[in-house]
Amino acid sequence: MKHRISNLLLIGLAFPLLLAGESRAKNIILFIGDAGGLSTLNAASIHGYGAPQKLFLQRMPHIGLSDTSASNSWVTDSAAGMTAIVTGQKTTNGTLSQTPDGTPVKTILEYAEQHGLSTAVVSNVNMADATPAACYSHVDSRKKFGEIFSQVWAPRFGDGVDFVFGGGRTKILDSMKELKVDMDGRLTAAGWPMFPTVAGVPDNAKKAVVLVDGDEFSVDEATAKAIQLLSRNPKGYFLMVEWDLHPTRPERMLGQAVAFDKLIERTVKELASKDTLVMFAADHSFDFRLRGGKKDKPLVLPENAKESAAAVPANKFDVMVGTAHTGEEVLVAANGPGADRVKGFLPNTALFQVMLNAYGWKEH
Repeated sequence: MKHRISNLLLIGLAFPLLLAGESRAKNIILFIGDAGGLSTLNAASIHGYGAPQKLFLQRMPHIGLSDTSASNSWVTDSAAGMTAIVTGQKTTNGTLSQTPDGTPVKTILEYAEQHGLSTAVVSNVNMADATPAACYSHVDSRKKFGEIFSQVWAPRFGDGVDFVFGGGRTKILDSMKELKVDMDGRLTAAGWPMFPTVAGVPDNAKKAVVLVDGDEFSVDEATAKAIQLLSRNPKGYFLMVEWDLHPTRPERMLGQAVAFDKLIERTVKELASKDTLVMFAADHSFDFRLRGGKKDKPLVLPENAKESAAAVPANKFDVMVGTAHTGEEVLVAANGPGADRVKGFLPNTALFQVMLNAYGWKEH
């Protein structure tokens, strides 16, 4: 009888530990739909599938709604919005991963670096722009592209993001020239070789930078390559993938939202291991609204926001496209270890805690 009680006690003590073990993530992939608010996702589902709630994101097992405000404004820009997500602290619009008084705040990517994990950022926009930059850089203005990107090879915490795949080559180079910095030379000397394409990055690369201009950058290809490279680290990895969903050209944007959703589904089902927390969030929403349309017909879309504003009659198009960010909550969707913490209404700062807890780390 005593042995049976002892065994039961041991099982009882071990059970919570088993549960705690199950909640740990070896890897985290954070997908950011820049300006990908609920109204955008709803319209994307209708545009892509002729029905609502057909996106994979809308069927992920753990879903919540995140606040998007900055410390000084109800409506955030991408700098403050992404800073809240990756550091757990709100800041002022235009500021990247530091407090309003200028104190750098460690990001989840930098925590990963300090714990020996491999890291990467992928985006189809300028890699010194707000969303990717908030992961690895700390500055008082998102406009300082040269100062921002120089923190790839001169990081504030850890030994720097390992893989940088994205756009903005010309703009970043021009900013570096203003600072009289030879970007390619500094990167190479510090151990970050530059490659013209993602496909050209060797499979045994430890660090690499790919910067391109124009629309030739494939987020799908870059994400798959990043996961392949990062997965070699037995300690795990952190990856941030951004896809720009600003409705500059509504039809193109909605098509890209569907493509981004398919990439997230492929990542969960094929690319990422089961010990990976995959989480989607938007850094902010946008003034994009579905206001009409027939269920048996495709959405009638304007060419751009200016055409939407000048439409006569006012209901000429099925969507209304504004020109600014908006302040309502956005979707957070998650799958994998630690995903059960995504539920209900959340401050955007809580997403950092979700990721930190999934790794099993303490804030310091």
